[in-house]
Amino acid sequence: MRFIDAHIHLADEDYAQNIEKVVEEAKQANVVGLVANAMDLNTSRKSLELAAKFPGHLYAALGIHPWNTKKLQPNETQDTIDLIYKNAQNSNLVAVGEIGLDSTYSGTGEPTEVQNQVFHQMLLAAEKTGLPAIIHSRGATSQIVEMLPSYKISKVLLHWFSQPHSLIPTIVDRGYYITEGPTALYVKGIREVIEQIPLTNLMTETDGPVRFRGPFKDKFTTPCFVLSVVEAIAEIKETTKSVVADQIFNNFVDFFGVEGVRDKRHDEGTVGSIKGNNGL
Repeated sequence: MRFIDAHIHLADEDYAQNIEKVVEEAKQANVVGLVANAMDLNTSRKSLELAAKFPGHLYAALGIHPWNTKKLQPNETQDTIDLIYKNAQNSNLVAVGEIGLDSTYSGTGEPTEVQNQVFHQMLLAAEKTGLPAIIHSRGATSQIVEMLPSYKISKVLLHWFSQPHSLIPTIVDRGYYITEGPTALYVKGIREVIEQIPLTNLMTETDGPVRFRGPFKDKFTTPCFVLSVVEAIAEIKETTKSVVADQIFNNFVDFFGVEGVRDKRHDEGTVGSIKGNNGL
């Protein structure tokens, strides 16, 4: 089985001192595809550097997270857009992300005007380059889903989708994808989303270095966590881990256009040993 982590912040300082170890452990666990999502201009640059350092295994998504719109530096938005345009034909760059809106972070119950402006500019960058968009939508999913048809975005991924569940038919009809991570093991609402969303619209993530509860309490988040996520999805879907892993892998390749990953060799025995170490 091959596994993927479609959303992790490997340019974060929490990974800086042990990035080689984290990536190597992912390889050993057959997590064959990682997407390093950026938060701002600095992490966009670092994500590209990491993708160049680990080609064919680690890919970059560039953009400005809504949380970072409170502390934008002069010209940061335009510089990030310029970086996206400059690398649009770079095979290491696979998406514009993490971008979006967050009504809970603004303090007002609504996304700020700056959030809306930056998100609009990031969506235009995705539109003009033909890159997929990886979207943060906490507290603003309905608003985002309503506005997306105004843009000609090639592909849309709603990261860590949680609610409202009533949007799932629209998400499926439009061909959007969602990602779910370690909370699949212990959060009822996320498990209900997984039950309702077709496997053909689902990918796995960790969102590291975010820390988790349940069986991951007090553990440092690594891509290897997705093995547990796949097992949880298989349980919810009442199918096998291999069926889930294969479909999610194919979704990853198709969504990000990284056909070369299909040719990677994988060692089932290695996966078994890693799984034992993670208590699966």
